[in-house]
Amino acid sequence: MRPPEIKNSTEEERRQYIKNTFRCIADCDMCGLCTVFHGKDPEVAYADYISGRRDYLDVSKDYR
Repeated sequence: MRPPEIKNSTEEERRQYIKNTFRCIADCDMCGLCTVFHGKDPEVAYADYISGRRDYLDVSKDYR
């Protein structure tokens, strides 16, 4: 599933996309999300996307 475009989605739709895409599985050794986002919750890492300030791909580039 592709991320919702900012111009065609609500803030809540974007927040839900991030929650669904980056679900914590409570096994950090196996998952690695905590490492990818430098210990941040994905909602915090993608706050600019959720609020509509930056595109999803732009924010993603910060964590590659």
